[in-house]
Amino acid sequence: MVEWWWAYLALGAFVGFFGGLLGIGGGALMVPVLAFIYAAKGFAPGHVVHLALGTGIATIIFTSASSVWSHHRRQSVNWGIFLKMVPGVAAGTFCGAYAAGWIDPRLLAVSFTVLIFGLAAQMMRDARPAASGALPATPVMSAAGAAIGLLSSLSATGGAALTVSFLARGNVRIHEAIGTSAALGWPLAVTGTVGYVLSGAGKPGLPDWSVGYVYLPALAWIAAASVAMAPLGARVAHRTQPRPLKRAFAVVMFLLALGMLVSTFG
Repeated sequence: MVEWWWAYLALGAFVGFFGGLLGIGGGALMVPVLAFIYAAKGFAPGHVVHLALGTGIATIIFTSASSVWSHHRRQSVNWGIFLKMVPGVAAGTFCGAYAAGWIDPRLLAVSFTVLIFGLAAQMMRDARPAASGALPATPVMSAAGAAIGLLSSLSATGGAALTVSFLARGNVRIHEAIGTSAALGWPLAVTGTVGYVLSGAGKPGLPDWSVGYVYLPALAWIAAASVAMAPLGARVAHRTQPRPLKRAFAVVMFLLALGMLVSTFG
C-alpha cells in the first residue's frame, strides 16, 4: 500500500498547485498518470482506467470544498443558479459514473481522450465565451447540468470549463460563473464517486484497499497534497501571468491523454 506514496504525493502537489494557480481541475491530469501507476503496480488491465477515473473524481470532493468556501466568502456563487442546475448535474454524473463500470476500458480511454483534447484546445485558445442572451428556463438548465455531469463523469473533471462556458453565454458575470461552477463541482464529485463505488462493487480482480473503483491509498495522499498546495498556487497566481502556464498545462494534458490511449490499446 505504501510503496507508491511518493508518486501519489507528488501528483497531488502538482495538481493542487496548478489548480490554485490556473483555476482548473486536476482530473484531466490525474487520470492518465494514475493509469500509468496502476498499470506499473500490476493491477488488472481491465480495471486500470476505471480505477483511475473513480479515484480521480473522488479527489475532487476534497479539492473543491475549500474552493467553494473561498468563492462563497467573496459572494461569487449564485445559489439560485446552483439550485436550478444541481439536480441535473447530480443525476447526469451518477448515471455516467455508474454506467462506466460496464463500459469497455478502451472505449473509456477514447472518450476520455476526446474530452480532454477538447478541454485542452479551449485552454490553448484562452477565449472567454461571449454572452448570447439570458439563461434558459429551469428545465433546460437542469438538462444542461445533466449533460455536463455525464461528460464530467467520463473525464473525472469538476466540469468547470463546461459550466463556466454555459453560464457566461447566458450573460452571467465571469466571476459569478466561476464561483457557481466551483459550487457545482462538489455535488458532482460526490455523486460521481458514489457511482464509481457502486459500479465497481463486487467486481473480481480489484486490488486491496479499493472501494469499488476508488483506490483509497492514492485518494488519501493525493487529497492531502492537493489541498495543501492549492492555496500556494492561488497566491502565486496574483504575482504571475498565468496564460503561458495555462497553455503549457494544456500541452501536458494533451500528451498524457494521448499516452494513456496508446498504452490502453497497446
